[in-house]
Amino acid sequence: MIPDPSKDRALKLPPAYRLVQLDEVDSTNSEAKRRAAQGAEDGTLIWARRQTGAYGRQGQPWSGGGGDLFFSLITRPDCRLAEAAQLSFISAVALGDAVGSVAPPLIEVTYKWPNDVLFNGRKGAGILLESKGDDAGGLEWLVIGIGVNIASFPTETRFPATSLQFEGCPASVGAVDLLEAFSRHFLSRVNSWLEDGFAPSRQAWLRHAHGLSEEIEVRLPQETFTGRFEGLDSQGALRLVLANGSERSVAAGEVYFPDGG
Repeated sequence: MIPDPSKDRALKLPPAYRLVQLDEVDSTNSEAKRRAAQGAEDGTLIWARRQTGAYGRQGQPWSGGGGDLFFSLITRPDCRLAEAAQLSFISAVALGDAVGSVAPPLIEVTYKWPNDVLFNGRKGAGILLESKGDDAGGLEWLVIGIGVNIASFPTETRFPATSLQFEGCPASVGAVDLLEAFSRHFLSRVNSWLEDGFAPSRQAWLRHAHGLSEEIEVRLPQETFTGRFEGLDSQGALRLVLANGSERSVAAGEVYFPDGG
């Protein structure tokens, strides 16, 4: 296990957060969902040093080692369930802001649709949203789960992975530093979203979008097609221009880029 140089320093979060710190848990998202169902407050943040049953999108196992960052945030914004998906992009941008504030400028942060954060073109972090809505289409609660490769990364992955330290971030930058930075930047981004809508964060995400204007392949459960990645629509869906010149939006699916991603 690679030690976290910041592990002995107390975590300092803005007052909007309520920290639950655990040495070990099956999954921070699973724990957050349990607590959300029991009425945990908005801003409850579950942070664990170790996960025994972590998972990503579509239940895929998430691999992380000692010194990496795993946490889940319970949010209860007053919005429609469909709008809550925008928080995936807001979280990605906030994480990019956080990395930029603690890591050297030699690490380029980009965003891969729908929920990955890349360090120098390789996956360094993943975001998983899980939620519960009501019968009227409103949101009861949303859990934002984030895993960041700080000290280690898996090698047997479809899309190449990396870590902050592998890309040149000093070992003195640990999980505490990154989580503190994220908490500040996320609070700023989510307040902007509540006041000004999705547009500012959408533009921030697009400025660093991986594969923008490139030909990509989209795989849906019943269909596979290709098109040019033109951006995001006003709700965060992928905008594509097909070979015949028509446009198509994709709200959920798997995308594959020319670089093998």
